[in-house]
Amino acid sequence: MVAEQTPDHARRRVNLPNSLTLMRIFFVPLLVAALVQEQLQFHVWGVEITNEWLALAIFLVAAATDLLDGYLARRWGQVTTIGTLLDPIADKLLISAALVSLVEVRAVPAWMVILIIGREFAVSGLRSIAAAEGYTIKASELGKTKMVAEVLAVSLVMASIRHPVLQSWAHGLMWAVVIFATVSAVDYFRKFWRGIDDRIKNRRRRELLLLERRRRREARTARSQSGSGVGGVRGTIS
Repeated sequence: MVAEQTPDHARRRVNLPNSLTLMRIFFVPLLVAALVQEQLQFHVWGVEITNEWLALAIFLVAAATDLLDGYLARRWGQVTTIGTLLDPIADKLLISAALVSLVEVRAVPAWMVILIIGREFAVSGLRSIAAAEGYTIKASELGKTKMVAEVLAVSLVMASIRHPVLQSWAHGLMWAVVIFATVSAVDYFRKFWRGIDDRIKNRRRRELLLLERRRRREARTARSQSGSGVGGVRGTIS
């Protein structure tokens, strides 16, 4: 009996980088459950593990998969469409879930989280509109720096729940995230407006040129038909 072989396109879709991206998405509910369960405590080899430390471990492992899947996809030549689409979604889910959970346990101000998550929705919307117009907005260095700052800030906030001495550092990093989020959002809006505005102007210019050419052709056709009609009338009178 011949074993059924997996099609090549199926193997490309379910490769290791894509599996790591999916794993990051599955970590999201585990992270939320671990962070909001305040009475969760257990011992491993004599070491007490609280819910904050468990949540921090899950978050760091998930954040590590973000670095690993991109590196492996580029190194092994396994960059796929589904991976390109899922990777930013997984990142936003992970960061948003962590921040909302931290608001639930009163570790960060709600307005900071609303600003950061709102920025993510706004930038995603801009990229979608730009893609529909055939214009790609690449991730800026500010956006990449913001992602690193978010991971560091969320990790430090989680650790500061059990160690209040870290709270000043945690809040300082959260302010840095807010600043990076605001500045990078302005940069994305600037790129969007400049790229889309130029494309709309060029498209409108081409449409006007085509319309002018069509009018000229119609005018030439009308003159030629008018000339042939007058010549026919003169021939009949003579």
